[in-house]
Amino acid sequence: MSVLERLPAPIVLAPMAGGPSTPELAAAVADAGGLGFLAAGYRSADQLGGDLGAVRRLTERPCGINLFAGAPLPVDDEAVAAYARRLEPEAARLGAPLGTPRWDDDGYAAKVRLALEERPAVVSFTFGCPDAETVASLRDAGVEVWVTVTHAAEATVAVSRGVDAVVAQGVEAGGHRGTWDDSDAGDVPLLELVRRTSGLGVPVVATGGIGDAGAAREALAAGASAVQLGSAFLLCPEAATHSAHRALLGEGRETAITRAFTGRRARGIVNRFLLEHSDDAPSAYPHVHHLTAPLRAAARQAGDGESFNLWAGTQHRRARAEPARAVVRRLAAELG
Repeated sequence: MSVLERLPAPIVLAPMAGGPSTPELAAAVADAGGLGFLAAGYRSADQLGGDLGAVRRLTERPCGINLFAGAPLPVDDEAVAAYARRLEPEAARLGAPLGTPRWDDDGYAAKVRLALEERPAVVSFTFGCPDAETVASLRDAGVEVWVTVTHAAEATVAVSRGVDAVVAQGVEAGGHRGTWDDSDAGDVPLLELVRRTSGLGVPVVATGGIGDAGAAREALAAGASAVQLGSAFLLCPEAATHSAHRALLGEGRETAITRAFTGRRARGIVNRFLLEHSDDAPSAYPHVHHLTAPLRAAARQAGDGESFNLWAGTQHRRARAEPARAVVRRLAAELG
């Protein structure tokens, strides 16, 4: 029986890298009957191992981990250098240096090895799909493999490599777009994407703009086996969401997709930095992520919510400041 079939409620916690994801949040969602997830992004393999150990001390319920699986994409170094020059006034204002643009794979191989050793219930991948050999090795170790997809062609490739499920990420989702090529084209609304991917022979986990039971029912009726929520948990006490981020979630601002913060398309709450730099930022991930990292860290330390990324989906206004268990149990009860 698959992990999804064993869940008391068809609710999955979205892995939210860069801050909000915590062992306490993952464990609380799991204890309430959903599937907890840890974000491995920007964490070392050792840190991820510590996070997974913490979850296992907090709950006996299954938990998943999410890895970045992106391959290097073509980058215009001159465009990155020009963007850095445009960010110099930001650096001066924040009193922080610009970082060094560079490629790295976020410790991918070490994290896959950790997954093979620690055997979480699920390993999900975003920004790309592991090769068939990696998929098979994880499955042989008793670990389910899920892959984030943003259109049907990605889902078809993932299924051909033997994955157990696909996470269909609609354009409404907060945070980084899971597309494998960072393209400006091909954004698909969630329900349409679920319908396009639900006939490929593996379960579909729907994510993006699911802020209440009504949206969850629509996704399940369209063919999803479960729904994955992130923004709904941003205000939970177990989430490590920055105080400035929490405050702006409460203002009801609109969201937009931008490359301004990391060089990869991502949806966040509209703030000054996003408005001023979205037109300038090149497609260059993680190069721009490393370039702006010191600026964003300084802005967080100063509590300046206008100057760092505030990832959130289109339905973030529905988030409530309540324990994660309450979020899961309320949604599960409304779903019946």
